[in-house]
Amino acid sequence: MPSTADLEIRPAIAADAASIASCLAEAFEPFRSAYTPAAFADTVPNESQIHILLRQMHVLVAIVAGKIVGTISATSNVGQGHLRGMAVLPEWRGAGVAANLLGSIENWLRSHGCKEVTLDTTMPLKAAIKFYEKNHYHPSGVISDFFGMPLIEYVKRLS
Repeated sequence: MPSTADLEIRPAIAADAASIASCLAEAFEPFRSAYTPAAFADTVPNESQIHILLRQMHVLVAIVAGKIVGTISATSNVGQGHLRGMAVLPEWRGAGVAANLLGSIENWLRSHGCKEVTLDTTMPLKAAIKFYEKNHYHPSGVISDFFGMPLIEYVKRLS
C-alpha cells in the first residue's frame, strides 16, 4: 500500500483542473456501468467544468510526490455545508487519503460557521457509504432522482 507520509492537503488552484478531472475519472470509472450516462457525466466533470467548480466551491486536493491522488469539494451556506466530488485514486484507497481530505474539508466548514454537513451518494458506491457511516454520517431519509438513479442524502452534525 502506498504511504501517506508525504501527503499534502491544500486548496486547489486553476492549474490543478486537468489533474482533478483525471482523478475523478479514474476513481469513478469502475462504477460507470452502474450509473446512467447523465449521472456519470455529472459525477465526473471535465476540465472546463472543474474550472467552474473552482469558482463556485472550496476544492481541496491531496498530493503525494507532486501528484494529485484525491480531491473533495464543499460549499458553505448559512451554517449548512455540502460535500461534493470526493474521489481518491484506486491505488490510494485505504491509505488514509480520504480520511485526511474529509477531516480537512470538515475543518474548513467549521471555520465558516457550519454546524451541519450533507452529502449525496449512490448505491453503487458501497465502500464510500461504509466510509461515510464510519465517519458519523447517517442517511437523512431524503432520496431524490439523480438522472434516473436514486441519490441518497447523508448528514452529519459538526461539533
